[in-house]
Amino acid sequence: MCRAADFRLNRARASMLGGKLRRDPRLNRRAPAGNGVNDMSGEKYPCGTPKPHSATGDRRSERDTSGDLQKQLLSGRQVEPIRLKGNENLADMIDHCFAGSGFNGRRLAEACELYSRMLKKGATVGLTLSGAMTPIGMQGVLMSLMEAGFVDWIISTGANLYHDLHRAFDCPVAQGHWATDDNELADIGVARIYDTYIGEDSTLMATDKVILEAARSLERNKPVSTARFHWELGRELAKHAPHPEKSMLIAAQKFGVPIYTSSPGDSSIGMNLVVPQLLGQPIVLDPVRDIIETAAIVRAADENGVIHVGGGSPKNFYLQTQPTLHQILFDDTGGGHDYFIQLTTDAPHWGGLSGATPSEARSWGKIADANVNNVVVYSCASLTLPLLAQYVLIRNERRPLRRLYETIDGAVEELRAHAAKNPELKGMS
Repeated sequence: MCRAADFRLNRARASMLGGKLRRDPRLNRRAPAGNGVNDMSGEKYPCGTPKPHSATGDRRSERDTSGDLQKQLLSGRQVEPIRLKGNENLADMIDHCFAGSGFNGRRLAEACELYSRMLKKGATVGLTLSGAMTPIGMQGVLMSLMEAGFVDWIISTGANLYHDLHRAFDCPVAQGHWATDDNELADIGVARIYDTYIGEDSTLMATDKVILEAARSLERNKPVSTARFHWELGRELAKHAPHPEKSMLIAAQKFGVPIYTSSPGDSSIGMNLVVPQLLGQPIVLDPVRDIIETAAIVRAADENGVIHVGGGSPKNFYLQTQPTLHQILFDDTGGGHDYFIQLTTDAPHWGGLSGATPSEARSWGKIADANVNNVVVYSCASLTLPLLAQYVLIRNERRPLRRLYETIDGAVEELRAHAAKNPELKGMS
């Protein structure tokens, strides 16, 4: 912008602000004087936040009396050079190397310790899954956690459940390369998920056929929750899969782990349900039933903990169970989740839910404490999830399977009975 135009623009701004023009020496341009939107001379910042009052003399005085605090702050575990020798075991490396370092290596060690603690406390453990985790084999990690009793229920994107089925039915999912010609891939019928290749006919359409064949045998006489749909789908697929041991969906049905999808229409499984719907044989999924069941699971637990793999809709669908209880149902059991671990690459300053911190969730009543029993590891879950899982599998004894799927109806009835007696809800039906 030329100087004349710049001057005119600033003069117009000053006119709108009712102020006079003064020279801003830092920018060598005109700026509105006194009480303008950029004025920093008052008692408050432009946004209205009061400024702290701390004169130089006050800071000196505080420093003179802070010797004890300084000693306390510097008396913690000292950061020493990491010794790899003797820590070849993965859990030992996390305890003795990562935990003694800093940044997200230390955060990962804290997450491992917190996960172990919630298991020892007997917490009901939920896991939310977003991002492209099953296309790179992460369902195997989750199957190990479910089998050990370390994950009691799951909320996943529908896409992860769809891609989970490929290898169970011998459909190709191959390592590829991230730097490739996607026009060429499209022409030859290969879909890409970053550095992973999936066949259009041999994988996607073949899996669609598997889902549609299984859907023919599923219950259709009433709307069902996504957990019920996935349980029945897993049971049916287990009968025909050449490799049922490769599917998280089939394993969840075997271990009684309910799997919910917060947005079932946003996946190829939901897309496949278009066919029976249009042909007069609909399978009707009830999202409100999902809200009720997930809140009932949380309400029935003595303590609740969660592992968020990524963020997105599954993360909030889990966290919203607490406001559903205390904000909507006026239920006195809703006090916030007790343990919170998130593996994410999303930062909070963009304002999105995926990057929202546990302390922010506390302001909504979604977790019990803003500062205690919460860890966020800022790193790729393709690295951190297997490390976290292997750590707890090494350090902890297996737990009896809770088989929450079999307890859902009872938990819902308890929730319904309590709501019916709640005076706050009278006249709302």
